Amino acid sequence: MRVLCALGGNALSSPDGRARPEDQIAAAARAAAGLADLVAAGHEVVVTHGNGPQVGNLLVKNELAAAVVPPVPLDWCVAQTQATIGVLLSNALEHELHVRGAHRPVAALVTRTLVQVDDPGMLEPSKPIGRYLPRDEAQVLIDHGEVWRDFGAKGWRRVVASPQPQQIIDVPAVRALADSGYVVIAGGGGGVPVVADPEDGVLHGVEAVIDKDLAAAVLAEAVAADVLVIATDVPQVLLGYGTPSERALGHVTLGELQAHADAGEFGAGSMGPKVEAAMRFVRQTGRRASICALDDIVPALAGTAGTLVKPDLERIN
Repeated sequence: MRVLCALGGNALSSPDGRARPEDQIAAAARAAAGLADLVAAGHEVVVTHGNGPQVGNLLVKNELAAAVVPPVPLDWCVAQTQATIGVLLSNALEHELHVRGAHRPVAALVTRTLVQVDDPGMLEPSKPIGRYLPRDEAQVLIDHGEVWRDFGAKGWRRVVASPQPQQIIDVPAVRALADSGYVVIAGGGGGVPVVADPEDGVLHGVEAVIDKDLAAAVLAEAVAADVLVIATDVPQVLLGYGTPSERALGHVTLGELQAHADAGEFGAGSMGPKVEAAMRFVRQTGRRASICALDDIVPALAGTAGTLVKPDLERIN
């Protein structure tokens, strides 16, 4: 099968959330082990990943240096972290493949994601990112054109646009490499956000954050993946999270999962985007999606781990 595996941002930092260079190298090695197992089992693999901790580090550098040099735009931050994480995963994955005797080339691509300039998420920046700062420190960045909001006692925090991903611009390159036998790493952090100029169609980067899980669903469909696997830090999707009636979801149809989502079961900042991404892929393709722990990728494909989301037609099986 062709598998699109989406690694959560927590898969690329230490368990306590630190993202020092040594933490990221160790996390990449752990992630690569599960990916290499997929390749060794005979699957074609395309990988995408989060970049929250890494972009967070760059934002801190922006803040500390803002009085000396202009802050690096957010789309540049996404591009830089895509490249850095791509190198780390490539090195780790090549090593793990060698250990298993599964000799496949690996390529990492810096990829762009098209968004609409009139997307509601573009028109009203509302997604908080980075640290809370005192008003005077935030003002330096406001003077550079950034949008910051007062969060009361916590301080000021930057807010950015969060538009819907429409198209992964560089899919032809991803597909060409995958069709040639490469393990491809692409679309990290949701992709570098770009808009098309309405006059001449020229692409321009924008200050925005694209949800990595929703972008993974777009990428999975575009590369004709047979299954979308969203690897996170929990073994399964949970209903009634944190309550006495908490229970895990195993196999679930699209309609059943949609009903749970409509009932407000999944948090907007945690499991919600993962569930929505899985449903979008299944709805658009009629194929399956799985949400599982990073270490359970292989059994998740076999349906023995994680939460497997199936098309509604499979209800009769």
